[in-house]
Amino acid sequence: MVPDAAFSSYYGEPVLNKPTWKPADIAGYLYLGGLAGASSLLAAGGQGTGRPDLARVAKLGAAGAISLSLGALVHDLGRPARFLNMLRVFKPTSPMNTGSWLLAGYAPLTLAAVAADLTGRARLAGAGATAGAAVLGPAVATYTAVLLSDTAVPSWHEGYRELPFVFAGSGASAAAGLALLCAPPRQAGPARRMAVLGATLELGAFRWMKRGMGLAAEPFEQGRPHRLLRAAELLTAGGAVLAAYAGQGAGRRGRGGRVPAAVAGAALLTGSAALRFGVFHAGVASAEDPRYTVVPQRERLRARAG
Repeated sequence: MVPDAAFSSYYGEPVLNKPTWKPADIAGYLYLGGLAGASSLLAAGGQGTGRPDLARVAKLGAAGAISLSLGALVHDLGRPARFLNMLRVFKPTSPMNTGSWLLAGYAPLTLAAVAADLTGRARLAGAGATAGAAVLGPAVATYTAVLLSDTAVPSWHEGYRELPFVFAGSGASAAAGLALLCAPPRQAGPARRMAVLGATLELGAFRWMKRGMGLAAEPFEQGRPHRLLRAAELLTAGGAVLAAYAGQGAGRRGRGGRVPAAVAGAALLTGSAALRFGVFHAGVASAEDPRYTVVPQRERLRARAG
């Protein structure tokens, strides 16, 4: 019998060109977009339930994060004109084009919302901007997952079903972390609940995603991505537990849970960032090794033939 041929590619070269995006810019863009989008939801919730300090922290977080996110994107593109060029047409089938329009509509709303809150003027317009940002917030927090999944990079593309849920949970964890770190504990009840729900969604969806990816899940378990994702798991889970504990320990005036809430917030913010950077580096690693592209293709062909 002829033995199975060992895997090889053309002269051992990668089948795909690896992403040339700058890690600090694009992974930071992914992280900050999730933080901004989820913070807008928290801001609307705080405003609607009579928690002005929580709403202000969330509004500042959304405006600051989306501004930095846009700055990171433009820095990676090289010059602002390249971002503006994407707005010359509207193409719903292009995640990049749709995302550009989404950011162009969302960013001014966050700035208007925080400006009205800080100045105390145009409160009705500010409330409308807060509501509008909250409507667009979930899309801002998750569209980058669609953007990554729409590429041919194996470890991004194979997780296209679950990755938006992973990013939604990660964004919620980050927004809750910022609120726990900066808002008074007596008003941080929604943030504590968002922390627990976000962490559960993030960790559960990520584990489910890896189970269904086959060989393409391997880069998540190796090298730098593994270290980052392991840190993300520990920080996010620990932050969620501390957030729940902070809610139980807060006294009537909200002083008892200040330290646990701050530690939980820092852990959740850091864990969310580690997840985004881990996912980014795992995708780059999967594009560099031709095995993650060719072997799954051969398996799919055999399955169709069978």
